[in-house]
Amino acid sequence: MFSSDDRFPFCSFKSYYIYHSYMGPGQPLNEKSLYDRGLDLISYICTVITGVMLVVLTVIFGWLVFGRYVLNATPTWVEQVSLLLIVYIGFLGASVGIHKKTHLGVAVFREISPKPVQRLFELATHLLLLGFGLIMTVYGYKLTAFKWATEIPLLHVSEGLRSLPVVLSGVFIFLFSIGHLIHFFKGTDRESSE
Repeated sequence: MFSSDDRFPFCSFKSYYIYHSYMGPGQPLNEKSLYDRGLDLISYICTVITGVMLVVLTVIFGWLVFGRYVLNATPTWVEQVSLLLIVYIGFLGASVGIHKKTHLGVAVFREISPKPVQRLFELATHLLLLGFGLIMTVYGYKLTAFKWATEIPLLHVSEGLRSLPVVLSGVFIFLFSIGHLIHFFKGTDRESSE
């Protein structure tokens, strides 16, 4: 179950090899910095977690339908759990989109601009996302701390769990944006290599 491969200094599980196939285009694994590998690992973990949450969401909605129409007893907790799962899926998935550069964007003006202006647009995008991630982290933390003492009805867990993904996503967006800025200034980002 364990491997002592030198390519993965911060993780020794064989399942990490699965991660290697997920990384997508870019530098080979042995040429990536420790920071890039850490970001790729965070992205992979977020993807796995959101995938598992999506499966759980599907199963509990199946249970809701079965309970309502077969058992004639609707499980009341399903709505609250599904709302909690949707928030985590949305925010963690959005942070992965920032890392993979698959987030929503309007590229028309950037694409028709000269190359130096395109680079300025790209820099502005990374800086805005960095600031947005920082704002999400700070204000999401304040909201989570404010709501932590109250409970979600029917679940009896902290209401702060609903805003915790805002904090996590903000931290990840901030870190991913730093990674993009490092590549931007080193000239190793994907857009500059095309």
